[in-house]
Amino acid sequence: MMIDRWVKGLELQLVDVLTMEGAAAILFYFTIYSFIGWLLENSYNYITKREFFKENFLFGPFKPMYGIAPVLLVYLTPQHSHWAYVLLLCFLIPTLIEYVSGALLQKLFQRQWWDYSNTPLQLHGHICLPFSICWGFLSLLCIKMVHPAIASMYGVINPFWAWIWSAVGLYFLADLVLTIRKHSLQDLAGA
Repeated sequence: MMIDRWVKGLELQLVDVLTMEGAAAILFYFTIYSFIGWLLENSYNYITKREFFKENFLFGPFKPMYGIAPVLLVYLTPQHSHWAYVLLLCFLIPTLIEYVSGALLQKLFQRQWWDYSNTPLQLHGHICLPFSICWGFLSLLCIKMVHPAIASMYGVINPFWAWIWSAVGLYFLADLVLTIRKHSLQDLAGA
């Protein structure tokens, strides 16, 4: 019964994603959350190391992991989802995104942008239980409190966003291409 409701709710949300309007909304949420993640990480770096700017993978002020995780959470937790399911996703999705991102970055560019090796209960230095718990709480806060405000903001600026979202998408594509080129050239110079 509960699984049927979840599948039906998920189907409705996924249909919205497959439209141009759905893609525009996803890009908006990704952009906002990636920027918030950049602010969050640099603020944490300032508190712990007294240095605001932490090295970023991309050129721009965006952290894609922080954009991907909330978007997945928003679209994979239909309204009225059971609280245990929501908590589980809030813990698993950011942890999986962080692990896959860390492993891919290390494999592709032979670098680790973060390293939890000295933290208890870690896996390959990419994830650790203490930070996964933090991501879980932040994710719950995001989907319950922050996202409704972001969704309202999107409703207000949607007419303007409809004109610029494709340019923002091209910006991210260009930033990604230039970033891959930069890091690939660094790998060649180091070899």
